[in-house]
Amino acid sequence: MKCAIIVNAYTYMASSEYQATRLKDELELRGVRADILRNDGFIAYIDKSGEISVAGNYDFIVYLDKDKYISSMLERSGLRLFNSHSAIRLCDDKAATFIGLAGSGIAVPRTLTGLLCYDSSAKLNGRALDKVQSLLGYPIIIKECYGSLGKGVYKADSREQLEQYALELMGTPHLFQQYISDSEGVDVRVIVVGGKAVAAMRRMSSSDFRSNIELGGVGEPYELSDKTAAICERAAAVLGLDYCGIDMLFSRGGEAEILCEVNSNAFFTAMEKVTGVNIAAAYAEHIVSEMRR
Repeated sequence: MKCAIIVNAYTYMASSEYQATRLKDELELRGVRADILRNDGFIAYIDKSGEISVAGNYDFIVYLDKDKYISSMLERSGLRLFNSHSAIRLCDDKAATFIGLAGSGIAVPRTLTGLLCYDSSAKLNGRALDKVQSLLGYPIIIKECYGSLGKGVYKADSREQLEQYALELMGTPHLFQQYISDSEGVDVRVIVVGGKAVAAMRRMSSSDFRSNIELGGVGEPYELSDKTAAICERAAAVLGLDYCGIDMLFSRGGEAEILCEVNSNAFFTAMEKVTGVNIAAAYAEHIVSEMRR
């Protein structure tokens, strides 16, 4: 078999390069020829007859980007994507993720989607913010719907800060969420591959309410309870994910049982180093098994 591992056109992050290289190595150990491609070569496009043209003669694609246009064209051409186009779209948009999980029985922070403004001269809607603070209380988490590595996530401790962030984000898709005080500066990152939770680490920060490793957090191995593992596996199934990283928050009882975010393209550099689990091998094994099946 032959595949393309597609990464973002503009990223040169060490974690991104590590992820693609590790997956290439593990796939090739299993007899798959793998090409790592930056998503700047227009591997798929619409030709003058209106048909989708794809270069490369690949059997499947490991899609490590979030470009929904290329993923859609690749999938419509008949190629199997890991993850699928629909799963990537659901996870790339944080609001879409929570809407997709609604009704699944998975606990999440109370969430309100932000008002999206198309007029730069419009005034802030004070009545809407009254509703936000009434339903959520303070502090309030504000998240841009598109973003990763802890970026675009803010905490408002007062009405003044809430108005400031709401004003700054009027033209940007965003959401408001309940603050889970029992999980301040700490969460659990869980990797799910092929429907099974395969590794987890507790992430902690002493200087930020966000625990992301990229923002200075540190990780340690974490033994998943059956309950937390089941929640993560359920979330991956509902969203249709072959692979993902899920961030779980701690409840008052000390259980990591509140789902915070789902990342369809979670980096696993830190996870492999902290836990010793070969994430790349697990993902490659799942991919090859799926293609053979």
